[in-house]
Amino acid sequence: MRLLIHDFDEIEWNKVSDKYKGWEIISDDGSIKPCIGCFGCWIKTPGKCLIKDSYDKMGALIHKADELLVISRYTYGGFSPFIKNVFVRSIGWVLPFFEVINNEMHHKSRYPEEKPISFIFRGSNLTEEDKAMAQKYVKAVCLNFHGIIKDISFQELDDELKSGSYDGTNLEASSEKALLINCSLRADNANTKKILTALSDKLSPEKEIINLSSYMSNMESILPKIKASDRIILGIPLYVDGIPSHVLRLMKMIEISGSIKNKKIYIVTNMGFYESSQEENLLAMARKWTEDCDAIYGGGLGIGAGEMVCKMIDGPAAEKGPSKNAALALNTLAQAINGAESIEDIYVNPYMFPRSLYMLAANSGWTRGIKANGLKKKDLYNQIN
Repeated sequence: MRLLIHDFDEIEWNKVSDKYKGWEIISDDGSIKPCIGCFGCWIKTPGKCLIKDSYDKMGALIHKADELLVISRYTYGGFSPFIKNVFVRSIGWVLPFFEVINNEMHHKSRYPEEKPISFIFRGSNLTEEDKAMAQKYVKAVCLNFHGIIKDISFQELDDELKSGSYDGTNLEASSEKALLINCSLRADNANTKKILTALSDKLSPEKEIINLSSYMSNMESILPKIKASDRIILGIPLYVDGIPSHVLRLMKMIEISGSIKNKKIYIVTNMGFYESSQEENLLAMARKWTEDCDAIYGGGLGIGAGEMVCKMIDGPAAEKGPSKNAALALNTLAQAINGAESIEDIYVNPYMFPRSLYMLAANSGWTRGIKANGLKKKDLYNQIN
């Protein structure tokens, strides 16, 4: 079976569809929902997403494909929101358990295979730097998904796609205020929220923390808050080696609105993997976005082992245990935000806590999680037919 995952609009697809007769086609039918980070595809319905739409068995579909082609608009160094969403919803393709590959933590394979994947990125005025970003990104995706890059190519488009029509009406003038946006759809239960709360306590300007989840039905309603602030801090969890699909949608809308021009943008990100260096792609994408928006990139903080560190990040003991490096880095970032200054990206791993012990605790946690849902450890390895 040959599988094509694409983000062509109807007019574009009609021009090329004859080339893909007989292929299994995954395109945007308007029903796809974003991953909410619930881990249900690992510990509740292993290998299958809990969200019941036409994309809930993407991992199994990719496994069944003999040939996989991904065609995506170039978006800040990676996939478009739709293509990214498909990959995130395919995370059941791999197991929750961790292993070390090339001295980095990655997920173990659910299926005994290394899937060859071809990629085509479409965009306007793509530079060699743009192409290098995309190549680096898909290399990371394939490493974590046990895929092999069969081919990667780029197609030049005449015009860049603009999807949105917000005219800026009723936007307030920017003031000396820091707006912290928790981009995790886990809302108040998210590790990202814990980080932003700890950071907010260190900020001197007027500040406000909001959950992006509250604006998902009408993202444009967030623009007045953005326009009214001169410092924007995005808390973004790492999804499939980069920015989550719903956050890419937010970024594209903000770019079109022109609402962050000349504003200072700061990024805080965390992930379950131990090595914060794996967040380089996400921060590079965020930097590219700020450039496209004519904003000012103030710097980013990447936190490794977020599932452990973030539970300790907010409180008097934050600088005394595994969260020490992250807590000190938050101090540095807060100083930059308070002074509306820019700093180099900071990457921190747990303080005095070995990776081997972290992996042991994490892997045993998956077993406890599935048993809590009335299943057995062997069910974690379930393969969808």
